[in-house]
Amino acid sequence: MLFADAPIHLEHAELRLTPHWCEPACAAAWFAELVENTPWEQPCVHLHGRDYPVPRLVAWYGDAEASYRYSGLVHRPLPWTPLLAEIRARVQAEVGQRLNGVLLNYYRDGRDSMGWHSDDEPELGRNPLVASLNLGGTRRFDLRRKGQTAIEHSLALDSGSLLVMSGATQHYWQHQVAKTQRPVAPRLNLTFRLVHA
Repeated sequence: MLFADAPIHLEHAELRLTPHWCEPACAAAWFAELVENTPWEQPCVHLHGRDYPVPRLVAWYGDAEASYRYSGLVHRPLPWTPLLAEIRARVQAEVGQRLNGVLLNYYRDGRDSMGWHSDDEPELGRNPLVASLNLGGTRRFDLRRKGQTAIEHSLALDSGSLLVMSGATQHYWQHQVAKTQRPVAPRLNLTFRLVHA
């Protein structure tokens, strides 16, 4: 059996959450090293004639050909570090698929967020697999059907958990990490994917 945990049952979606994919001490060590050594950026997106900084820090790593475009930005990959290469190898073994890029999102506090979106960029292919590793503080991950405004399902993504979205999920669903006024610890999210050059 590929995954130890049962799937999340949503229509037209394939999601699987493994809550304790890596041990707490390992997750804490990875979190500390990545926060300290990643060359974080806060790019701006251009909306309605104005530039807005994205509400989190980001970095994109990957194979040389794995440039990634989203929100009107083109991210050229930084070369894999030894730690990220090790984590990628473990994630690839878990999901049984090659992954050639990872987006790191650093949520410093509850004011940092990720708005509603689907990972449906053309270079990810028709039914992309996105493997999301969570380190540090717990944040709520919301899902809604495309074209709807109501949240249909929410997950608490704890440190060390791995959420895998695959199949037709990105065709029918959007997801977000909303801002929160509640005190939350800093969180690091690594989303591994396969970018088709």
